[in-house]
Amino acid sequence: MSKFCINRPIFAMVLSIVLTLVGAISIYILPVEEYPQVVPNEIVVQATYTGASAEVVANTVASVLEDSINGVEGMLYMKSSSSSSGVVSISVYFSNDTNADMAMVNVNNRVQSSLSRLPAEVQRVGVNVYKKSSTLLAIYAMYSDNAIHDSTYVANYALLNVVNELKRVPGVGDVIVFSNRDYSMRIWLDIDKLSQNNLSPSEVAQVISEQNSQFAVGSFGAEPLNDKVAFTYSVSTHGRFISANEFGNIIIRSNADGSALRLKDVAKIELGAKDYSVSPLFKGKESVGFGISAQPGANALDVANGVAKRLEELAENFPNGMQYNNVYDTTTFVKISIKEVIKTFAEAIVLVIIIMYFFLQNFRATIIPVIAIPVSIVGAFAGMYALGFSINLLTLFGLILAIGIVVDDAIIVIENVERILHTETNENGEKYSVKEATLKAMSEIQGPVVAIVLVLCSVFIPVAFIGGFTGAIYKQFAITIVISVVISGFVALTLTPALCVSILKAKEPKPFYLVKRFNDVFDWLTFKFGKQIARALRRGGLLSLCFIAIIGVTWGLFKRLPTSLVPSEDKGIVISSLQLPPAASLSRTIVEGKKALSFLEQDPNIDYSFLIAGYDMLAGAARTSGAIIFTTLKDWSKRDQSAASIVGKFYVLLNKQLEANAIVFGAPAISGLSLAGGFEIYVQDRNNGTIQDLEKYTNLIVAKANQRPELTRVNSMFNPNIPQYFITLDREKAKSMGVNVSDVFTTMQSVFGQYYVNDFNLYGKTYQVNIQAESEFRKSPEDLSRVFVKSNKGDLVPVSSLVEFERVTGADIVDRFNLFMSAKITGQAKGDYSSGDALRAIEEVAKEVLPQGYTIAYSGSSYQEKNASGTGAIAFVFGLIFVFLILCAQYERWLMPLSVLTAVPFAVFGAVLATTLRGLDNDIYFQIGLVMLIALSAKNAILIVEFAQHLHEREGKGIIESAIGAAKLRFRPIIMTSLAFSIGVLPLALSSGAGSASRHAIGTGVIGGMMAATFIAIFFIPLFWSYVARLNEWLNKRKEQES
Repeated sequence: MSKFCINRPIFAMVLSIVLTLVGAISIYILPVEEYPQVVPNEIVVQATYTGASAEVVANTVASVLEDSINGVEGMLYMKSSSSSSGVVSISVYFSNDTNADMAMVNVNNRVQSSLSRLPAEVQRVGVNVYKKSSTLLAIYAMYSDNAIHDSTYVANYALLNVVNELKRVPGVGDVIVFSNRDYSMRIWLDIDKLSQNNLSPSEVAQVISEQNSQFAVGSFGAEPLNDKVAFTYSVSTHGRFISANEFGNIIIRSNADGSALRLKDVAKIELGAKDYSVSPLFKGKESVGFGISAQPGANALDVANGVAKRLEELAENFPNGMQYNNVYDTTTFVKISIKEVIKTFAEAIVLVIIIMYFFLQNFRATIIPVIAIPVSIVGAFAGMYALGFSINLLTLFGLILAIGIVVDDAIIVIENVERILHTETNENGEKYSVKEATLKAMSEIQGPVVAIVLVLCSVFIPVAFIGGFTGAIYKQFAITIVISVVISGFVALTLTPALCVSILKAKEPKPFYLVKRFNDVFDWLTFKFGKQIARALRRGGLLSLCFIAIIGVTWGLFKRLPTSLVPSEDKGIVISSLQLPPAASLSRTIVEGKKALSFLEQDPNIDYSFLIAGYDMLAGAARTSGAIIFTTLKDWSKRDQSAASIVGKFYVLLNKQLEANAIVFGAPAISGLSLAGGFEIYVQDRNNGTIQDLEKYTNLIVAKANQRPELTRVNSMFNPNIPQYFITLDREKAKSMGVNVSDVFTTMQSVFGQYYVNDFNLYGKTYQVNIQAESEFRKSPEDLSRVFVKSNKGDLVPVSSLVEFERVTGADIVDRFNLFMSAKITGQAKGDYSSGDALRAIEEVAKEVLPQGYTIAYSGSSYQEKNASGTGAIAFVFGLIFVFLILCAQYERWLMPLSVLTAVPFAVFGAVLATTLRGLDNDIYFQIGLVMLIALSAKNAILIVEFAQHLHEREGKGIIESAIGAAKLRFRPIIMTSLAFSIGVLPLALSSGAGSASRHAIGTGVIGGMMAATFIAIFFIPLFWSYVARLNEWLNKRKEQES
């Protein structure tokens, strides 16, 4: 192939140009996102049992649905949250490589099979099953400066005219509205007037249901007919009501004198909201908040831009005073992170070009790898497109790491051509021409180049078959680097020799003084190195002991290295969860929320905040005593504090200044994996114990955990001490008085809860009709005396005479995890401790505290971290095995590859040492770096072993002479390629700004490993090769003797 391209250089150039053009086109087509689809797919099942307590909902709805869903194909785990508002939400998690649509169908099938076992009220309202997108791109708030627009109007304007439009923007997966303010015909009953007219709430509900119905009347003249008619007319009639007036005129009872009692005589009717329990606020005004989620595989930046553009168009027709704001934007971090990575990319290329010029001392020679870089890197985008990848942080990191490898292949070729051109002569004693030198160089170097490409691919290809979350992250890196390496190998064998023939000159150019001095120093180093190698080979025993010591030190450092999943990043977002005293009203929560907003907005590092009162995000349910605040920080360059220090500051300030417990945290490292940074565990009661026991053990864990040095801000989300009332119905008395038991509870639900009657149509949509008592009749338990239920004789019986109430405490939110009642605990790693340290500490506390029958289970990022703990080791071991096998096949020997693999422990030593010194963790990025270092360290060793073999077998030199000769000969290209790679990765390790933690994690380990694999291993590889060569000779002699 190389010979063909040397003879036809333009053909080789055209191939590379086509590859580059296809790659360049792919860049514009590929989706752009922060991370690919690495988070588990989530299917949500939601049901409502209006008026029921959290425990009743958990026992009668959640448990039935969970039993049916449990074990659905591909399920990882399942959790549910039942609240005292009567809503249950079950989240079923599937691995990221599961088809989400199929998972939703499977869950829905199981839900449908269990519907008949649910309470009638739940069946009537229905159970929803939907696919929840994990990628929340942005949250928008809509509000109005116009006093005539109340919050219900704003919410429904948004639902009707904005949300539905945004759902049609290409790439939008879903638009989630953070309050349930859909229109509802609210019928507010006057209980006193009902009593005066001898009516009960259930009778009113029955009359509304009867009169507000849709009727299908039929047609005049419809076939079959006995006589022929000229026309057929369809018949329609007034069905469902539309306006509050029409509902007000519903006749409840007609009197003998012709007068009628209408609904408006006993109730106030208005077009209101279905639910008032959640109240979003922005800039002190009531608003509606809605979140934008992207479809899997969509271009996050394009989707965010498409939504922003559509909102601008829609805003032109907004009513006077209506406004909107983007209050939470994750794409800002994505844009800046990718911009920073591209900047790092450019810096890496510039640094690599400079180092290459210093080594090659020739502008013409430097141009060749400079051309090779864009062909291999840009061409890789075509491969990414073909495999359905996206442009994300992982693939971009892969490409930055690939720069050094890509350059290495070109350098190996050019350095060999230059060496032959300027130092060797042909049989006639004449210097080679450029073409002859290139042909000779390619005949020598073709084998090592193919071996290097195969070794690099063999390390990464097994990684691509690891499944789940870690597999998805490994795959993005691995396959991106494999594509670049394959293209790089192709370019080194085709374009590079063609360019050598076209660009290089036989005459040696005069370099700059600085470059000449650099090379003089380098030549001196090569001379010294040759001497040291000879000395090292004479002291093999001592070096072998050093090798064993290095392995021991590496193991010790590795064991002490803290573990984590991925580094936590400063994403420019802070989230505050406020929890007021149990049973605090929504109005109290709003007051405290506004206080918190005023503190946050005074800070110069903060841009703006958005409050959602009445919703507890950590518990995942509506709660009048809970609130969540999304705070967007100013640009990274415009603030003097990191997100972590702002979190710490406001954690202290809000807890000190507010009558609420504040939990403040940053955005999670990977969106959708957890609600917050830190860990999330559930204490499971597998013993069927009491709620009080579960609370006792959970509180013990929290108290002990907060004393541990590794942990901070450990909180329990479980509170079974919410003040409540328990009502006991005297069923015997009710029966003796002719009162139906269900009528008592329906009446109470109609007064104190919200009773769904049926539906009405408005603006082309269907909304609920709900009845409830006016506020003055449902303020306290004493109001029961004003509520009456009708007996079968038609008498009104006071509900208070049939029931007794007592004040109790209970849970307002009941969590279940994998079928068992559970208590949720969240917390953070303290200071320099890693998330792995935090999980280990919480496990130790749980073992110490929990009795038999109680266990802990992991959720979110904690689940993935526990699950991923052995994956790095598996990837590393398989990488080593595959490299060994490829080298065995390459050399047709079983022992020789062992001398190549002895370089790997040095690389691991360097990586672990650098990571330890910098105070970083053993995370997924570090593990990917280790896998890569197998190939990179082996690459250096291949260059020495290949030449040593050549000198020993082809030129008949002795083992020691061959080892020294190969080490001297390949010292320059090894140092050159290693420095080119390390300097190319240096901007990753030294970067700052958005997303720098991930760049540090991968850059530090790889540079440390590469330095050790170059400057330490280079003394050991010739020694180990000499050992293997001697063993090989001894085995061959034995074979000859035996035969």
